[in-house]
Amino acid sequence: MRLRTAQGKLKIEHSIIDGVRELLERLLAANSGIRSVIPGVIRPVRDARGRIRVRVTVPTANGWKAIALSAGARQELFISTALDRGQLERAINQALAED
Repeated sequence: MRLRTAQGKLKIEHSIIDGVRELLERLLAANSGIRSVIPGVIRPVRDARGRIRVRVTVPTANGWKAIALSAGARQELFISTALDRGQLERAINQALAED
């Protein structure tokens, strides 16, 4: 499948769960330290109700993996950045607060 790009930093191969795309666009617009975000696999879960939540989980070769929870589903987010975990979590929380 061909990669499509939104704003040059949000790589979209398939669907993004409800509300998360807008969050990612705000996050990218406010943080030049984030090179790109690649949304991954979506899986249904029971505990993903209410407001969008994002949890930074593990480091990757070029950044961090995070899990977004919303609308009864979870989605992996691969974030390419030089930010450390604390800086990334603050940036995500700030983007969530703008909602």
